[in-house]
Amino acid sequence: MPITCFIRYEIDPFKKDQFTTYADNWARIIPRLGGHLLGYFVPHEGSNYEAWGLISFPSLAAYEAYRQRLRADEEAQANFAFAQRERFILKEERTFPQPLPASYLRAPTGYIEAA
Repeated sequence: MPITCFIRYEIDPFKKDQFTTYADNWARIIPRLGGHLLGYFVPHEGSNYEAWGLISFPSLAAYEAYRQRLRADEEAQANFAFAQRERFILKEERTFPQPLPASYLRAPTGYIEAA
């Protein structure tokens, strides 16, 4: 059963562009190392300090193997160092929800846009 690493970030709202660069870097790194990147999300409307990253894996064991590759990867380590040096992430929380199979990655069907 797949799991998703749901990362909630509190970011410095004055450094949103730096967080965007950080997320763009992960968009190259994560898939290369075996994660299914569902996406990074930055503040747009509402909160100006909350961002998210969602990455899926076939299992918790697959996530652990990915973490090993992450620790050994030069580009990943450089991205972590960038975040530490620039201090745009104020807080980071991870949780691992498991999707309900009947609702996971459902595309819209029969949607008709109102006039």
